Amino acid sequence: MNQMLERRQFLQAGGALVVGFVLAPLSDASAQQTAQGAFPLRGLAEDSVDSFLAIGRDGTVTLYSGRVDLGTGLRASYRQIVAEELDVAYERIVMIDGDTALTPDQGGTGGSTAIVGAGVQVRQAAATARQALLKMAAQRLSVPVEQLSVAEGVVRASSGRSVAYGDLLAGNRFDIKTDTAAPLKNPGQYKYVGKPLRRPDLPDKMTGRHTFVHDFKLPNMLHARIVRPSAIGATLAEVDETSIADIPGARVVRVQNFLAVVAENEWNAVRAARALRVRWTGGGNLPGSDGVYAQMRGTTPERNEDLLKRGDSASGLRAAGARRLNATYEWPAQSHASMGPSCAVADMRDGRITVWSASQGTHRSRQVIARALGLPENQVRVVYLDGAGCYGMNGHDDAAAEAALLSRTLNRPVRVQWSREEETGWDPKGPPQLLDLRAALDSSGNIAAWETEAWLPMNTPNLFSRPLVSLVAAGIPQPEGQAVAQIQGNAYPPYDLANITATVHWLKTTPLRPSNLRAPGKLGNCYAVECFMDELAAAAGRDPLEYRLHHLKDERGVAILKRAAEMMNWQARPSPRPGNANDRISRGRSIVYVQYKHVDNRMGLGVDVEVNRDTGKVRVTRIICAYEAGLMINPDIVRSQVEGNILQGVSRTLLEETTFDQSRVTSTDWQSYPILTFPDAPALEIDLMGSPYDKPMGAGEAAGAPVPAAIGNAVFDAVGIRMRRVPLTPARVRAALAGGQASL
Repeated sequence: MNQMLERRQFLQAGGALVVGFVLAPLSDASAQQTAQGAFPLRGLAEDSVDSFLAIGRDGTVTLYSGRVDLGTGLRASYRQIVAEELDVAYERIVMIDGDTALTPDQGGTGGSTAIVGAGVQVRQAAATARQALLKMAAQRLSVPVEQLSVAEGVVRASSGRSVAYGDLLAGNRFDIKTDTAAPLKNPGQYKYVGKPLRRPDLPDKMTGRHTFVHDFKLPNMLHARIVRPSAIGATLAEVDETSIADIPGARVVRVQNFLAVVAENEWNAVRAARALRVRWTGGGNLPGSDGVYAQMRGTTPERNEDLLKRGDSASGLRAAGARRLNATYEWPAQSHASMGPSCAVADMRDGRITVWSASQGTHRSRQVIARALGLPENQVRVVYLDGAGCYGMNGHDDAAAEAALLSRTLNRPVRVQWSREEETGWDPKGPPQLLDLRAALDSSGNIAAWETEAWLPMNTPNLFSRPLVSLVAAGIPQPEGQAVAQIQGNAYPPYDLANITATVHWLKTTPLRPSNLRAPGKLGNCYAVECFMDELAAAAGRDPLEYRLHHLKDERGVAILKRAAEMMNWQARPSPRPGNANDRISRGRSIVYVQYKHVDNRMGLGVDVEVNRDTGKVRVTRIICAYEAGLMINPDIVRSQVEGNILQGVSRTLLEETTFDQSRVTSTDWQSYPILTFPDAPALEIDLMGSPYDKPMGAGEAAGAPVPAAIGNAVFDAVGIRMRRVPLTPARVRAALAGGQASL
């Protein structure tokens, strides 16, 4: 079906009005259809109300969202926002997210901005729509707006007369701009916001009926597997196509150094990828994961940047009588390690292509695919389908581009499915980080001066994409540079220090393709900063909590840190814990404080650990967190996000490290790249601190940032050893204990 439907026809047929914000022009699209369905016709103004919510004749409301639900509960939260501002029943709202033919370009989903950014836009649009509907009803019922009330999508006058939203609209548009000053619902009257309403996607997910991108199929679809090179950057020298001649229907697709096999069924594609004889040359030249930090330190920076310069830290470090300390902290490259390997389906015909993908930025993906295939953007449609969790760019966008390239080449629908080895070996990585910290203590043990010096991969903002591995192999030009988000965040302490300097040496490249892995850079930076803060407290012979409170002047931060101490039943004493030296199982505790990005959520987080001196295994037994959450649209979802983020932080601290040799990644399965398992999950106690009158603050990233430092400090409290390199694997801890080293 290539017929184009004008949106007015769609509204009259299905009864819908589109309301909302867009951050880039949105075409006047028809209903969501299959690959052969309608594509955009014309754009709507960015400030038009007629861009994003739809109210059917039967009162059903459809929200079209450019942001997608990555398992974070957005489909519930957005419904609650719209239900509140429009005064419609939560159950009467459906949502379409991430379809470039229907939804506005609100940017990629990430950075905990889906509520604080795009959610506010949806709220303003819904509030504007409500005011317009009240004016329509006042005219229809011949009464002043002040005498009207709304409940369940029906406007009522004091006389008892009423009119429903669907009858007011009758398929017509508002033709007005969004009013950012439109009155919002009084928090004291909230009916839906702030309530733990059920997520609409969970029943089908729990019963196996939900369609993930991995489940999606099209008629006449081919299955594909990509044949990866023997080394990163290798050149394809020779392919022996006769090596798969005995596999029914299998064929080879080659575009320069991009190599794939396709077949009518998936197992034959898998067999062909394994059997195909290929010769590669060149590539590699990596420093190896053991040499990466020396390479970073030895590389001439592209540029240097002072993140913060207050007072005179250099003089403070040189002051007579000052006690000087320094430490180096190393954070490894890490994988997204998505439980389900990446997958995508593409269908190109009649000069147009539709791609089904779990991309966090479908509009960005559309730009990349259009440019790669040489198509106008309005001939490319990307439709979001749920995939495995990633929290940053994993292999989803790569798989989407690969499926698109193959579908164009073969003129058939193509499904690309990555393997476990591909997902962990070829996904873009959270990059390694190197930080040198220096401080001087005065005669009382207080911090007189602090310096942070960090080596980080240079970030190039506003890229359409990070270069996709198969497009590079196919010789398709892409924007150069890194895009790992604000990786320098939290590279200096949140405390009130008179003399402090924080400098970043920006490196042009990083050995492995980089990505914005969850809370980009903040876990590594907070690990260094809060562990060094603990080192200073120990050097001063001070209790870690008292030491932080002494240097923390932010009243809200003080209250949150004290609340965390109360939850821990904190007993004041210096670290390490006395009397642990002869224990086979040594126990320790810690407490840390972080304000995410120095402007967002404040957190006090405490940890209890056990360290087995024989095996070196660190087990986190308990974590408490006092978390500044602000306005919570759905408290259950916020709690789930905070808990999940903390658990992922435990996994990244204790287990996760991407290892690589001079040629390629070597940690490509669950044994070489393990993640936290259920038996090792700690007990969690979370205090969400917020009010309906606060601003929303997001929850998808911040809570993980303090976890590594809390674990590292608790290990020191247990065994008196500073672990300055993550992950804290049993082998690494055992070696440190055997050597009595303060740094490993």
